[in-house]
Amino acid sequence: MGAERQVGAHMSNYASGDVPEAAIDEQAAGLMTSSTVDETQANMMSEAVLQVDENDIVVGPISKADSHYGAGSLHRAFSILLFDKDNRLLLQQRAHDKITFPSVWANSCCSHPLASAEEMDEENAMGVKMAAVRKLEQELGIDPNSVPLENFHFITKMKYTARMNAEWIEREIDHILMIQADVEVHPNPNEVAEIRWVDEKELEQMLVAVDTDDIIAPWFRCIAARVMTEDWWNAIGDADACASLRDDLIHDMGDVTHMLPGAIGADLATSLKEVRPFIERRIVESLQASRHDRLAAAMLHLIEGGGKRMRATLPWLVGRAVGDTHSGLLDIGAAIETIHNFTLVHDDIMDDDEIRRGRNAVHVEYDVPTAINAGDAMLAIAFERLVMSANIELRDIPSLVNRIAWMVRRVSEGQQLDIEFETRDRVIENEYLEMIEGKTAVMFQICAELGAQVAGADQDVIDCMSEWGLSVGLCFQLMDDLIDVLSDSKTLGKPTGSDVAQGKQTLMVIHALNQPESEVKNNLLNVLGMGEEASAEMIQQGVESLNQLGSIEYAREKANQYHKKAHACLDRIPDGPAMLALRELTDLQLKRLS
Repeated sequence: MGAERQVGAHMSNYASGDVPEAAIDEQAAGLMTSSTVDETQANMMSEAVLQVDENDIVVGPISKADSHYGAGSLHRAFSILLFDKDNRLLLQQRAHDKITFPSVWANSCCSHPLASAEEMDEENAMGVKMAAVRKLEQELGIDPNSVPLENFHFITKMKYTARMNAEWIEREIDHILMIQADVEVHPNPNEVAEIRWVDEKELEQMLVAVDTDDIIAPWFRCIAARVMTEDWWNAIGDADACASLRDDLIHDMGDVTHMLPGAIGADLATSLKEVRPFIERRIVESLQASRHDRLAAAMLHLIEGGGKRMRATLPWLVGRAVGDTHSGLLDIGAAIETIHNFTLVHDDIMDDDEIRRGRNAVHVEYDVPTAINAGDAMLAIAFERLVMSANIELRDIPSLVNRIAWMVRRVSEGQQLDIEFETRDRVIENEYLEMIEGKTAVMFQICAELGAQVAGADQDVIDCMSEWGLSVGLCFQLMDDLIDVLSDSKTLGKPTGSDVAQGKQTLMVIHALNQPESEVKNNLLNVLGMGEEASAEMIQQGVESLNQLGSIEYAREKANQYHKKAHACLDRIPDGPAMLALRELTDLQLKRLS
């Protein structure tokens, strides 16, 4: 493109109304009409900003409201560090009527480039520079002629998430710009409550102050405390020094919600939506890397069938509750989810199950040898994803590989016990608990444990979250058994009591078989293991027998014990905005029968 351009009439302009807009989701739009929302700010929420992927590649336009509402969406932003001739940094306190993050102190100006040709120009960061000039004028009344485009220096990018409350969140790849200029500032009261010029020492004092009403915006705290170095201060006013600071990196700050005093966390469903797309992309990228199309398609078959990705998101959910998050937690989640799906592929072959997630099992859709091969390849690919993660420290890889390998072994041991139980007349309770610990609970345990470890938690917290994950997993499986006999067929997606008809020795059945001989017990024995020969009436009678023998209540109480144990673990962790999702996850299965 050559020489830097001057700001021209073609630039997006508030005064002329030349600002691109995008439709707003119905729920977010409803909030915009609230009497408590400033009308001017509400009108600006229809601006079309740039949705991006993790590499800052533009996906398409999205309304400002939708990029910030609910789970939000990763989008492009910019942060300006404007210094005066005395090397003082201009700070602004956001207006008290701002919809997102009102009244917090932030850098000179922070906003978004819009979905217009000029502000999407990526050569020499021209688009964000033009957006910067536009917002400096709109927010601070700074004359565009006093901040020429050629005086802006693009330094680096920063990716972060910061939630304000259940409704609003920041999820940005922030382009950081520096400029030194002699400007007159005339703040727009609808945007800015107050301004302040600070030197390096004064900024440091703001960042470390405890007894103060000044709340620092999470993104600015990340810039000032994690990204900005002494070299930045030394480079002010020196074009060559500023140019040498450019690193072409995207610094991964993770979820920094905890940096905002009084932040309110999101519920479980919203928390899952925040990171699920990034985990899905990692899984699909890894499985599509196979050079054999049929093998790749077989590996992707179950993934394409959906799934909650509960295990996959656990390292991130735990990590943000106990430490610092980064994309490595998503790589761990993607690896464990891939392993989980590998076990399902092989389970369906061993159990001769033809349907999984509403579609043909892999061995039915393809063939048994291909399904076995696909499962084997998925296991290998999961470890590849782990060790190739750019965000996990090399020193942590051996311990992560060791723990996940241990998990796979325990899952295999649990599966082997399950296979052997099918040919045994009696199974004792401890054996059953050992089996479900291996088949189900250890995945929850390792996801939670590694999430805490990689987030930098101390060993006591890691052990606590490991215990939490194990307890949640055991509760999950016990409740799953109960749901089989207590939920209706439509909810289950299979006949109620199918486990009873198949003769599965769940904790309820084990308890029932240990009761004295009686007619009620005989009614259960008459249907147990009858399979397709069992009528709906017989199955219902068997379920009622479990109830009359106290076996359902016994299993429910055991599940409740693990549920209480899981909450007791969380009680040992300092409360914070991320804890809401973990407590909801702990309660998830119990709520299905409440």
